[in-house]
Amino acid sequence: MRFVLVVLFLAFSALPGFAAESCDPRPPAAPALSKLQKAMAVGRFVAYQPTALKVYDGHLTGADEASIEADLKALRPWFDSLITYGALAGAERVPDVAAKLGFRAVILGVWDPSNKEELGNALAAAKRNPGLVVGLSLGNEMVLGKRGDWAGLEAALKKTRAKVPTLALTITEPFAEYLDDPAAKPALAETDFMLVNIHPIFETWFASAPAANWASFVVNVTKRLGEAYCRPVLIKETGVPTGPLPHGFDEKKQADFYAELARQLPPSPSRAFAWFVAFDAPWRVHDFNPVSGPHPEEAHWGLFTEDRRPKSVMKTLPPLP
Repeated sequence: MRFVLVVLFLAFSALPGFAAESCDPRPPAAPALSKLQKAMAVGRFVAYQPTALKVYDGHLTGADEASIEADLKALRPWFDSLITYGALAGAERVPDVAAKLGFRAVILGVWDPSNKEELGNALAAAKRNPGLVVGLSLGNEMVLGKRGDWAGLEAALKKTRAKVPTLALTITEPFAEYLDDPAAKPALAETDFMLVNIHPIFETWFASAPAANWASFVVNVTKRLGEAYCRPVLIKETGVPTGPLPHGFDEKKQADFYAELARQLPPSPSRAFAWFVAFDAPWRVHDFNPVSGPHPEEAHWGLFTEDRRPKSVMKTLPPLP
């Protein structure tokens, strides 16, 4: 959940290295990719990290299965698919709990692909839940956060694919990292689908634009990515935080944004978005952030409060049948 100020609104017409005609699809990692695309089309994804899992001074607290189950029970009426961020300190048990509660799909996140224990945990969770785990995301904003580089991600994808050739693999970066940097292309060529972060609140025009424009920005960025990329595109992070109020954020703006985005970007097997993020996380204000300066909004991205109370946006979202 890290961010960067990016190029001007819709100014993507001449980005180096990513012309539509250069699109080069790789063979799909079936059947996991087909399951993912079905979940994109008919399910509803949410980005999720256990409420019990926090980071203090670089150290993870643990999340037990009871806490994870309480989280997922709160989410399940509205969401049937999950995207996680890590596979340590209990987070690797998310698919096991999700399977018991009838979730449709899980994309497992691996925060540090070079961590053998974490990667092993993720692969073991996928093996335990072959009908549920539809994808694996190696890293989250590693290039942006300078925790890794494109060559390292490419190598990690190839190494992981050798171990699990039928599991759909991807990485996660903000959209500008994909579109602005030609060095991204070899790593992206090794992925089966795109996970991307698109945050309109960090655009200079955000405060003066209506919610329809915020959603249109996300839709147009997604379209631009689709023109340059031949795999399914799933937006992992987008949205509007509900605070701090002095910064111009509130629950109404969050609800308005998602209402517009759902209207403008109906889900399909090739394009969909995840709701971001499941629960507030006040500890993130003090966590490492690759973008300099204070980030009080980090505490307020949740669709639910930290104690699992639904915010206004959830009161207008119809439960799943």
